[in-house]
Amino acid sequence: MHYFITGTAGFIGFHLARRLLQDGHQVTGFDGLTPYYNVKLKHMRHAALAQFPSFTPAIAMLEDREALEAAMDAAKPDVLVHLAAQAGVRYSLENPRSYLSSNVDGSWNILELAGKHKVKHLMLASTSSIYGANPDVPFRETDRADEPLTIYAATKKSMELMAHSYSHLYKLPVTAFRFFTVYGPWGRPDMALFKFVKNMLEDQPIEIYGEGKMSRDFTYIDDLVESIVRLSAVIPAEGNRVGDTGVETLSHQAPFRVVNIGGGQPVSLMDFVQTVEHALGQSAKRTMLPMQKGDVPRTFAAPDLLVALTGYKPETTLDKGVKAFVEWYLEARADMEIPA
Repeated sequence: MHYFITGTAGFIGFHLARRLLQDGHQVTGFDGLTPYYNVKLKHMRHAALAQFPSFTPAIAMLEDREALEAAMDAAKPDVLVHLAAQAGVRYSLENPRSYLSSNVDGSWNILELAGKHKVKHLMLASTSSIYGANPDVPFRETDRADEPLTIYAATKKSMELMAHSYSHLYKLPVTAFRFFTVYGPWGRPDMALFKFVKNMLEDQPIEIYGEGKMSRDFTYIDDLVESIVRLSAVIPAEGNRVGDTGVETLSHQAPFRVVNIGGGQPVSLMDFVQTVEHALGQSAKRTMLPMQKGDVPRTFAAPDLLVALTGYKPETTLDKGVKAFVEWYLEARADMEIPA
């Protein structure tokens, strides 16, 4: 099959593209290579994908409708996986306009071109941030999610709503999956694990927000990719509606479904820090800080729908996942021009 993936120079897009290429599929990777973080890391990811003859890169911004359309016309994909976005909760406080451009305008372009090409399945990356500070846990896809705390979350919810409308109007099969704190090798430098490992190796303090009282449902990257691959084969339709009405999110008006991808095992921030310390064999210098604007106290996925649809849920232990990241970081930091 031919997959068109946006964001292949990004953390998740790279891993998904590599997995699909290893499985023998064709992949067209569309990415803007924006300087939100170290562009060298993005080039490294695309260079790794370029080792596969069946990988075709297209470098342009989502907002560039003509470039996106030309890449789609050339690819004629079976499945479109839209992962590219302006990421980062905290950065949305500094530059909210970039989130509107990428996550709303860019996603609209994706919807229109997916409809034009009549792709068999459009898959959209959403976020657990949509649940905001919901006090009810675990977070279920059927929970009300109308009180986003950041522009980032608001733009992702807007994307979901636009996708439902488009799915209804044009009978386009759409799955929107909500991520929960993804981590692992080749991860983003703005994420906690990357920052913690870098600072500890440089004997610098790590910043711990919320006085360490927050918790996150960490999802290892390989588990996330496995979930996406399995979901890609479950095209939203009445024929695969789940019997449990308290779990199913398949719309009665459109071939549209929302699915959490998380293991349902939240870890406290302090336990996370201790896991990193154990993996590195050293203690961290800690700077305790209050909760930042837009942060939520906890994330906690209910994986029931994912399991019902795919028979699978993320289960990689934090110890194993953090160890894999540390091993990758120690090997790759010279190429990223990070001091040893």
